[in-house]
Amino acid sequence: MSGFNSSDASLASASRPPSEGAAPQPLGLSVHGLPPAGEALQAVQRTRSGRWQMMTLLLVCAAPVIASYFTYYVIRPEGRRNFGELIQPQKPLPEISAQTLDGKTVPLASLKGQWLLVSASGSQCDTRCQEHLYLQRQLRESLGREKDRLDWVWLVTDTAAPPAALASALAQAQVLRVDAQALAAWLEPAAGQRLEDHLYVVDPLGHWMMRMPASLDKASAAKAKSDLERLLRASASWDQAGRPDPAPPLR
Repeated sequence: MSGFNSSDASLASASRPPSEGAAPQPLGLSVHGLPPAGEALQAVQRTRSGRWQMMTLLLVCAAPVIASYFTYYVIRPEGRRNFGELIQPQKPLPEISAQTLDGKTVPLASLKGQWLLVSASGSQCDTRCQEHLYLQRQLRESLGREKDRLDWVWLVTDTAAPPAALASALAQAQVLRVDAQALAAWLEPAAGQRLEDHLYVVDPLGHWMMRMPASLDKASAAKAKSDLERLLRASASWDQAGRPDPAPPLR
């Protein structure tokens, strides 16, 4: 019967309250599903690191553009004079629609990606307009192998058809119809001049940044060419001929 006595003693011992002064034992509870603190800290550090890497990449990409503009606008040799007037602050291409001569609607911002030499006038293109179209073509051709980095653009400010006689002369031009009021909010003539009295220079980022004098003619075209050549040299590290391919659509 000793077995029964032993069992009774064990049960009695288990049922007795703990003696006074004995330290209470902690409950054996477990918490599940919480990630270790180290993993959470590593996730935060990875997020911060990714942001710094993205900012560094953006700065690296923008550095050539910033450097070329700094060189052209700030570190300019003493005594150098621009023929064209630099525009400060520069004015970006407006978010407006334009139309090709065959009626296709395109955003005016589609002109981005190339240096632009721009003229603007009504469709009937008076003598001054025709002289500008001639100068635009000649200035572009005079740039030699760099000419593919410059487009010449005629912005038509009404809805009439241009004279048929201009068709062959405009074969290499970008011709777009734009609303006259919307255009006047972007390009501005010099005091006392008309919008159509000037040629305007726009950089590949879409910023209007220079206005040629209203006095520009064949005799002074060499000075305008010098301005264009300096601009192309200053941007040679980041601007390539042709517009970049559009990004593929997201799926």
